[in-house]
Amino acid sequence: ESDTASEISFQFNKHKKTPSIGSHSSDMASVSSVSGSVLSVYSGDFGSVDAQGTVEFALDYDEKNREFQVHVSQCKDLAVVDEKKGRSDPYVKTYLLPDKARMGKRKTSVKKRTVNPIYNEVLRYKIEKMVLLIQKLNLSVWHNDPLGRNSFLGEIEVDLASWDWSNRKLNWYPLKPRSLSAVNGVDHRGVMNLSIKYVPPGSLGPKNPPSGEVHIWVKDVKDLLQLRPSGVDSFVKCYVLPDTSKKSYQKTRVIKRDTNPVFNHTIVYDGFHTEDLKDACVELTVWDHEKLTNHFLGGIRLGLGTGLSYGISVDWMDSTQEEVAFWQEMMSAANEWIEGLLPLRSL
Repeated sequence: ESDTASEISFQFNKHKKTPSIGSHSSDMASVSSVSGSVLSVYSGDFGSVDAQGTVEFALDYDEKNREFQVHVSQCKDLAVVDEKKGRSDPYVKTYLLPDKARMGKRKTSVKKRTVNPIYNEVLRYKIEKMVLLIQKLNLSVWHNDPLGRNSFLGEIEVDLASWDWSNRKLNWYPLKPRSLSAVNGVDHRGVMNLSIKYVPPGSLGPKNPPSGEVHIWVKDVKDLLQLRPSGVDSFVKCYVLPDTSKKSYQKTRVIKRDTNPVFNHTIVYDGFHTEDLKDACVELTVWDHEKLTNHFLGGIRLGLGTGLSYGISVDWMDSTQEEVAFWQEMMSAANEWIEGLLPLRSL
């Protein structure tokens, strides 16, 4: 199932480990504080009038089809763009922020010569729920100009992490001027696609395996930060904290000039007793490889996020809700691959 596999023993203090492949690579890397830009939200759209009026819409997530749905109903009392003719030709556009590409863009049809357009349209996004919850929905209304010089009529921005998903009713919201977060961008580092599995001691037969094993299958990463015009040459590092020795260190090969690298790399850590799962943390970090130094792009930490490891307070036991849920699911489903899409973050 993967083109690269390696195995490392995991035993605190004992350090009885097999050598890790490629562990001679330097671990000294500089952290680059680069954030993504979302200027594409407004690219190609010019001119504006004072925002006014309201928009009626509803949000829903279809669990079965893994689809985010924006039900755009209508707008009322929009600004008039062409005052001489008393005319506006409005349409509604949505983005999921932060999204540097136009894949996140959806829009309704154009309704001509009205400031009270009725749409009754559904804008759809195929997206995992846990990825959706780190996004913001930017819903904006525009006047369509035949020459392409569209005019901004107002917008609303919704933080989907705090949205009440039990609310599926159509509601009215006031349109506001352009938001700073949409113009300036939001920190977005990409999403890692991976699977993990815990194999308890003796679960595959007498003394097989002799100690517990954690399997980590790094499949691919989407939408990495591009630090230079030629693209990004990325690789993934892995540690099982609190062990930061070179014997715990593992890394994938480098994928060159690709912001959506496919690694397909499996790591197996043995020496994992079931009780260790409460106190250990798997740290996966993505780096941009250069000759003189490597640049940090983002990472995840899989653990219980308690702030404690073997009774000692540690700053790296800081897993997010999504990361904790992923780890807990692995702990409760022995010998089963648990699949997930997790957003990369600053560590």
